[in-house]
Amino acid sequence: MFLKPDYDLKSIYDIDLDELKREGVKALLFDLDSTLMASKSGKYTQKTLEWLEKVRRNFYIAVISNNNNPEYIEKVKKVTNFPVLFDAGKPKSTLGRQFLQKEGIDPSTSVMVGDRPLTDVLFGKRLGCKTILVDSITADTEKKIVRIVRRLERLCIRR
Repeated sequence: MFLKPDYDLKSIYDIDLDELKREGVKALLFDLDSTLMASKSGKYTQKTLEWLEKVRRNFYIAVISNNNNPEYIEKVKKVTNFPVLFDAGKPKSTLGRQFLQKEGIDPSTSVMVGDRPLTDVLFGKRLGCKTILVDSITADTEKKIVRIVRRLERLCIRR
């Protein structure tokens, strides 16, 4: 199935970086909100920053986000020290493909990591990347309705 991720994990911290390196992965592309930081927070936790430094030792890192709020974009840019593509239009792959080409990144050696099958996984598949679906980084504190919507969305990938 086209929406089925290559890996379905609990969180970004469960990504086996050694396995990805053995598989020839050179770049990790991340969704931003609910994947690397709490939605609309504009800040990383210390745990996430430390984990990203570990990732950076062996992989190119970039963020590809659909967020298009100018104030939020500026806030994120101030705390992010790797390339970020905002207003990406996921799951459409046009802007993502242009971004990867500009950055010199080969989709076939990249992994798209995100919390949404209908945007992040589909986007990664369209680019030709491996995909990793993770639960929201704030899963334990999300509103009940958000958890229900996430469960419903994941039903389409379980078969």
